[in-house]
Amino acid sequence: MIPVLGLVAGIIIGIAVNFHVTPDISPYVAIALLAALDSVFGGIAASMQKTFNMTVFITGFFGNALLAVGIIYIGNRLDVDLHLAAVVVFGTRLFNNFAIIRRLIIANFMNRQPKKVQS
Repeated sequence: MIPVLGLVAGIIIGIAVNFHVTPDISPYVAIALLAALDSVFGGIAASMQKTFNMTVFITGFFGNALLAVGIIYIGNRLDVDLHLAAVVVFGTRLFNNFAIIRRLIIANFMNRQPKKVQS
């Protein structure tokens, strides 16, 4: 529940604050957002599986974002497109976490359905 509240709060703050991202830093912001979303979806999945740990979530949230930005920075300094690798990795993890969440919601919904009586 905490990751969902954080995501909603972040979206509201992002809409309310007039912040312009310059083209120079937009690749860094995009990858950091993708890494952060991956952590949020992972936190939601862990919460639904009753294995959520706040320390793991916070360290993963900031650690993934900083690591991704660092990789992009090093790639830019070496003139290598490493942002594509980060997009693939975090995109794959994001969709995997979403699939876990979806399966848990479906399983929870199916368990609440009344059983049909055979006639």
